[in-house]
Amino acid sequence: MVKFGAHAFVWVGDWTTDAGNEAIKQAGAAGFDFIEIPLLRPAEFDAASHKQALADAGIYATCSLTLPKDAHMPDEPQKAVDFLNLALDKMEELGSNYLAGCIAYALGTLTGAPPRPQERQVVIDTLRQFAPQAKDRGFTLSLEVCNRYETYMYNSLADARETILATGADNLTLHADTYHMNIEEEGFYQPLIDAADVLDYMHMSESHRGLVGTGTVKWDEVWRGLAAAKFDGALVLESFAAINPDLAAATALWRPPNQGPEVLSREGLKFLKEGAAAHGLN
Repeated sequence: MVKFGAHAFVWVGDWTTDAGNEAIKQAGAAGFDFIEIPLLRPAEFDAASHKQALADAGIYATCSLTLPKDAHMPDEPQKAVDFLNLALDKMEELGSNYLAGCIAYALGTLTGAPPRPQERQVVIDTLRQFAPQAKDRGFTLSLEVCNRYETYMYNSLADARETILATGADNLTLHADTYHMNIEEEGFYQPLIDAADVLDYMHMSESHRGLVGTGTVKWDEVWRGLAAAKFDGALVLESFAAINPDLAAATALWRPPNQGPEVLSREGLKFLKEGAAAHGLN
């Protein structure tokens, strides 16, 4: 059975202790099963406070991140592992066991060229060693695929799937995102089916990053693809009610959507639940 979550950026543009706790409260009040916490600055993360807020809201949390620019895994694998381990330490305190996002590269790092085989191999070798260590601690990892304007490393679900399978790690899964798929994939249906064996986490995001169902994403294809793939993972509403300063340049998010958090969350969750129900996903 699928679970319904929402990215914290539906409610807040920056993750601080107070803002984060408010986002957790709002996610619980809106009826989501979980909130996705952007763990962009783990050294500043107040895990104890957020753990209590999650308990009060009656929901759980997944986490996501992008590696810092000086820890881009193809160039600095040890720095990347150190950053990931710090994130896992904080997640352990929080009581969360699922880390998604750009775990193998720094968002916004571009070389002006396609990924070299050696770069992909560094990622494979690094994750092949790191994933079992994370598994021993009870963590699942999920590698996100982003568009060509934000990364050169993984733009298609097929490319990321190849790396995931090459690691041989059974706790490393695929994190897809409809916003990025809308740019990169030749449709939604077939790529989702072709990645079904590793697909576990979906960002449900509109073409303009606002209210789902009001842009150019072909949602019927998405739902049919997920149904055919027998998807039973996490469906995460990802809309941006405010601009995050850490990601603004990398994601080219210069303005918020036309609707506020209440509409984005309420109507977004309704859209996800109705779509999932209509296609036998819940």
